[in-house]
Amino acid sequence: MYLDHAATTPISAPALAALTSVISRSGNPSSLHGAGRRARATVEASRETIAAAAGAHPTEVIFTSGGTEADNLAVKGLFWSRRDAEPKRTRILVSSVEHAAVQDTVEWLEKHEGAQAVWLPVDANGTVSLTAFEKELADGGADSVALISCMWANNEVGTIEPIAEVVALAATYGIPVHSDAVQAFGSVPVNFKDSGLAAMSISAHKIGGPVGVGALLLGRAVTLMPVLHGGGQERTVRSGTLDTAGIAAFAAAAQDVTQNLAAESARIAGLRDAIIAAVRSAVPDAVLRGVDPAHQPEKRLPGNAHFTFPGCEGDSLLFLLDMAGVESSTGSACTAGVPRPSHVLLAMGLDEDTARGAQRFSLGHTSGPADVDAFVKALPQAHASAKKAGMAGHVSSIQTASTS
Repeated sequence: MYLDHAATTPISAPALAALTSVISRSGNPSSLHGAGRRARATVEASRETIAAAAGAHPTEVIFTSGGTEADNLAVKGLFWSRRDAEPKRTRILVSSVEHAAVQDTVEWLEKHEGAQAVWLPVDANGTVSLTAFEKELADGGADSVALISCMWANNEVGTIEPIAEVVALAATYGIPVHSDAVQAFGSVPVNFKDSGLAAMSISAHKIGGPVGVGALLLGRAVTLMPVLHGGGQERTVRSGTLDTAGIAAFAAAAQDVTQNLAAESARIAGLRDAIIAAVRSAVPDAVLRGVDPAHQPEKRLPGNAHFTFPGCEGDSLLFLLDMAGVESSTGSACTAGVPRPSHVLLAMGLDEDTARGAQRFSLGHTSGPADVDAFVKALPQAHASAKKAGMAGHVSSIQTASTS
């Protein structure tokens, strides 16, 4: 039973049909012969479909290899472009709970390009502080800010950030805002035009498309310095031969996931609430992290349930649930296997031991009541064994606990 849709979700039937239909054809979309023109037509039709799904103009869709490249392109490109126009623009205001694709990019710019990162605090639910944003802009010198980056929704605890308010604050000072919307797009309503963002990252494999394709939505008036140089594809912002089949599948997935978004989100939220209730019943001392959907459902992703389990190593619980046929996660798949507590949970004020007890259960389009039932059946024994293993954090402890 798969409860790790936040990491990647199975390819949808429309996306698979589009992929298999197009991948058998030849043609580089930059070529001028018939095969090239047919490939270009597929790419441009897909661009229009994705733009409609994301509330953007087709020319604002810049295809990339995924969310990580889109984040790198946005943050580096905006920083270099804004600094070149005004050398004193070296500060980057960024939430302290960003995905590694943003966090590590900002840290790289600090180390190699003279950027100054300002990591803005979050509250106990992972919601970024608007007061801190306002203070940095008012007191820290807005004219020294190159850009702001704040994710639309957190990939670990599912908290939806106040993007509209962040953009409104930035607009007062004419500062561009980038948002990593990889987790939000396809789960909650996302409209690039209405958001006022300068740039927004999305990815295919989070919405039922294939791995290896994504997009940066970039405002038509926004100047961005390229990270890749070559053939000048994608408004000269992102050079490289386009993956026609992947793009066609991305478009099919985007159309499929957004045309029935409200009903599907409500269905998935019901399954999430059942998981939350099951955890609270089976493990009363487990703590839900992020916004409680019972109080503010609009501020949490519908498919995310994230808990910390006191006295229990998250990796131990993951492996024990996996042995019982339930696949979950300790947090971001991009840092899986790294023996360190989540930076998101630490930013929310948790100590390291508490953060190490994290477990994320995430649902998607293939999820159903059977997944919840299997989870409810597996959790008590898996938790008891993981807690018996304690906080050792070693596979040997997991194996000992599972056989005792």
